[in-house]
Amino acid sequence: MTEDPPTSRPTAVDQPTSGPATEDPPTSPPTRSPTALTPPTSGTRQKTPWTWSSDPYDPYDPYADALRTGRGPLYLRRRDGWLLPLEVERWCARADAVDLEALGRCEGAVLDVGCGPGRLVAELAARGRPVLGIDVSRAAVAHTLRLGGQALRRSVFEPLPGEGRWNSALLLDGNLGIGGDPHALLSRVGELLCPGGLLIAETVPVDVDERVEVRLVSGAEVADADEGVFPWARLGTPALSRHARRLGWRVVDQWTAGGRSFVVLRSRARRRTRSASSSAEPPNSTAVISHQRAAKPCAERPVADS
Repeated sequence: MTEDPPTSRPTAVDQPTSGPATEDPPTSPPTRSPTALTPPTSGTRQKTPWTWSSDPYDPYDPYADALRTGRGPLYLRRRDGWLLPLEVERWCARADAVDLEALGRCEGAVLDVGCGPGRLVAELAARGRPVLGIDVSRAAVAHTLRLGGQALRRSVFEPLPGEGRWNSALLLDGNLGIGGDPHALLSRVGELLCPGGLLIAETVPVDVDERVEVRLVSGAEVADADEGVFPWARLGTPALSRHARRLGWRVVDQWTAGGRSFVVLRSRARRRTRSASSSAEPPNSTAVISHQRAAKPCAERPVADS
């Protein structure tokens, strides 16, 4: 569940060294069938907010280390010392009953934004649903691939395959906080979904609407105040509903289960123009995504990270 600054070329997942890559695309219910993916051409892409992932200036990455071991402790630490525990053990386990209730509401092809170690991607894939996870953490993407899921090492704010063609998107496990700007994140997800597409989001189970600067820590250690700091947001259900309605989203469902809160939003059924159609692609083209059962498309034919 991470975000990273964009590079000059979208990055691909780490590909294994044994065996050929597959190009068997998943299917979804597109209304047209273009043959090539082209990145969006309408204006300059918004700069990606920096959030947690491997810090290029620090050889120690507490998030990657937690995913490798499958356990914490791992926290988001605010500047004032407040700590938010992160549920690493749950993220690294199989999807539980609460997860399954949320996943059961998915429609068509699903994009899991900030997929983390991939339990939701793996569960949806096992059900035969077309699904792609995106995450900027190399460790998270590798973990998702090992589970048999499909994933790209990519930020949600970078050009993505299938823009404007995804039927459902997931923002679970705190990923509403990505970038520290709910307006920007909701707007971007709206671009990725098809008209009338579904967003399933997990909210904080209290009424909160805050923007904070945090850093990842594996304990109560103290470091330089500005080291690894990134913007984050925390939204309860009322706050998410307010932000969403201002952007034309419609709240269609909300519930709580297992101490967690969820909201289902539906995007507006906008009328597609010729220019918008030429810059969007359904999630059923070809790509090279290592050894997965079915590969999702990529804006450029990806190469392995070095």
